[in-house]
Amino acid sequence: MYEDAALAVLGAVPIVAASRPTVVGIAGPPGSGKTTLARAITAAARDAVAVPMDGFHLSNRQLARQGLADVKGSPPTFDRAGLIAALRRLGSGDPVYFPDFDHALHEPVAAAIRVDPETPLVVVEGNYLLLDRSGWRDVSGLLDLRVFLEVPWPMCRERLIARHIQAGKSPAEAEAWVDRSDHANYELIRAARVTPDVLIRQDIQGSRVSLNA
Repeated sequence: MYEDAALAVLGAVPIVAASRPTVVGIAGPPGSGKTTLARAITAAARDAVAVPMDGFHLSNRQLARQGLADVKGSPPTFDRAGLIAALRRLGSGDPVYFPDFDHALHEPVAAAIRVDPETPLVVVEGNYLLLDRSGWRDVSGLLDLRVFLEVPWPMCRERLIARHIQAGKSPAEAEAWVDRSDHANYELIRAARVTPDVLIRQDIQGSRVSLNA
């Protein structure tokens, strides 16, 4: 299902100035499949770089210092200004280095992803790329194509619980975190989003793609 959605997204990519890459943003709630779709797009495009917004997570040290550890994954726990600055550097003529996120360490890793000046397509994926909130609208304004993944909560919940268990939580801990933190973020992301250019609705039967949603 992701291969078909990836081809639909690539078919909607606009032509922009040759001096900078086209930037596709994939947003959606936790567990909606953003990373999988981004990988499918870069594989189909052959000459593209995927960048996770999770790389702009504040470090665990900063989260503890600011009292945000219990809401990790919510909008205040990201370096929004850093993401905006990195996106604005695309097209500068110099390589741009983006951070990645190490899921084993649960920490961001600085300068792990390089985007060369001649890279034609950058695919950014993250929960809040289309968040309709002050400051975050500056992020969506830097995207040439805005994609949103809409997935029912039960599907997201199942994926998230499995992900947290794989990361080391007990089943009870995973369910508690998902039902408290991830579900709150799910509701925020679905309720407060700018209008996407491409809307992908996914359920157990597959994906349906709407352009100019």
